[in-house]
Amino acid sequence: MFRLEDFDYSGKTVFLRADLNSPMKDGKIISDARFRAVLPTIRYLLENGAKVVVATHQGKPYGEDYATTEEHARILGELLGQEVEYVEDIFGRYAREKIKTMKPGDVIMLENLRFTAEEVKQKPLEDCEKTFLVKKLSPLIDYVVNDAFAAAHRSQPSLVGFARLKPMVMGRLMEREIKALSKAYESEERPRVYVLGGAKVDDSLRVAENVLKKGKADLILTGGLVGHVFILAKGFDLGRVNVEFLERKGLLEFVDWAERILDEFYPYIRTPVDFAIDYKGERVEIDIISDEKRLFDEYPILDIGTRTVEKYREILLEAKVIVANGPMGVFEREEFALGTVGVFRAIAESDAFSVIGGGHSIASLQRYNITGISHISTGGGAMLTFFSGEKLPVLEALRVSYERFS
Repeated sequence: MFRLEDFDYSGKTVFLRADLNSPMKDGKIISDARFRAVLPTIRYLLENGAKVVVATHQGKPYGEDYATTEEHARILGELLGQEVEYVEDIFGRYAREKIKTMKPGDVIMLENLRFTAEEVKQKPLEDCEKTFLVKKLSPLIDYVVNDAFAAAHRSQPSLVGFARLKPMVMGRLMEREIKALSKAYESEERPRVYVLGGAKVDDSLRVAENVLKKGKADLILTGGLVGHVFILAKGFDLGRVNVEFLERKGLLEFVDWAERILDEFYPYIRTPVDFAIDYKGERVEIDIISDEKRLFDEYPILDIGTRTVEKYREILLEAKVIVANGPMGVFEREEFALGTVGVFRAIAESDAFSVIGGGHSIASLQRYNITGISHISTGGGAMLTFFSGEKLPVLEALRVSYERFS
């Protein structure tokens, strides 16, 4: 695959596909981690005389975090120390004219890519190549730099469509991600522990199945909704309110799959032994086999309990390799951040080579000032796809482009 150093960018127009999709609250971005992650790539391009056209998506249609990229341009400009002009267009005449009039050292930010219907669906590279987005923009650009690792598991026009038309290059972030994830996945050091939390249950089940079958993991610790599904698969009852919540989320359909994984790898998968509920506005911890678990019928589970944190901590401090994705509970509420913070702090304190990924995981690391992780991955879904052993469309596109233009 092409690296940044392989080309001369002086006076050239570079389409930089970044992933600046960030958590938002009340219409404001609450974490600039993904912006900081792409700064080395942008600075390299600017220092080498490029005109940089930044493209990103934000949220999904009708979602709470579906927004324009105006604030993204402002934040990136502040971090770079120069103006980043927000262009309220993607590939229309206004955007094309802006690109044509750029000078070396200029940076512009295109509108949210998902404002165009072509960018919402996933299609093979050949179909993405034929889209209006690619047809309209490709004559105006010299190189495509892809630093959008967090979207590397998607096959969409801005991500893969230019691969056979223009040299497509790995950005600094993309290169760093592939190196770190490969190191964790291929490591022979033991024990290798995977921590799977959050709400991406199907992705997490794929990871668990793959790393256990291929002997890449020695133990899997679960939390969040992933933990809930495995608990149900073990035959425990999580109470009416919590089961109904999982049903509304469409997650009960994964219980059989989790059961099949447990049938084959039962001793290697650990689930929480206690949980914290919101009992009349207070955090109350309940053991999974105690009589108090009847409260699960009426009160939602929002975190793992202290006993679980201690058990997980002992395991993590002995690990040599740790891969973690997703929080243990609703970390946004301070009284229910105990599980996530406790587990992530144990990972940070261990001597293991550690990789943590996912937007919410990164937000919790920042919020609670947890340092000491070997590699913080900007990708949640992409990282899970990588560890599930599946091919990432963006990496395949980078290979295709390398073969075409080398």
